Amino acid sequence: MQDILLKYLPERAVPSVLVLLEQHLVSLKIVNQRVTKHGDYRRYPNGQHQITVNASLNKYRFLITLVHEVAHLVAFESYGRSIKPHGIEWKKTFQHLMLPFINPSVFPSQLLPYIAQHFKNPKASSDTDARLSLLLKQFDVQNDKNYIFEIPLGSTFRIHNGKIFKKGNKRVKLFECSELSSGKIYLFQPNAEVELLKVN
Repeated sequence: MQDILLKYLPERAVPSVLVLLEQHLVSLKIVNQRVTKHGDYRRYPNGQHQITVNASLNKYRFLITLVHEVAHLVAFESYGRSIKPHGIEWKKTFQHLMLPFINPSVFPSQLLPYIAQHFKNPKASSDTDARLSLLLKQFDVQNDKNYIFEIPLGSTFRIHNGKIFKKGNKRVKLFECSELSSGKIYLFQPNAEVELLKVN
């Protein structure tokens, strides 16, 4: 397992992650990319715990995602299964589990202030923290995608399922975009990755 984790995690994080997985009897499965989520946690009827994480994540996002999912397991075991998935109990557990990793031997120094800020009140997904998501993206393998906030108003773009949209105005934090085939309005996170088709 150590050799596998070395491919996906910052090297200094591997020993502590191994302890976490062994301590909580977690079966870790690294899977091909899913568009809707970076990872998930499941408890099977036989009591086995399985965590899946996308193989395509860069090592810093992989670490945050893996600890996020372990936090679900630990929070359920500590507080019972009736708690909210991303409620206060999970947030406290996630903060506690991440604390040993928030240091310069694991994360690059330019990321640390933003990681520390994020974990004052961790969100259900690091993607909803647009600033942290952008900073983490610089460690991704290069691709031809753009963030919605980067493309001009009125541009057309394609999302992962092939649907085509036109970028509209920003509403508080989200962008209103109209699907070209139906005219329906959808709200997009500013850091949603899309394929730019035409600049207006």
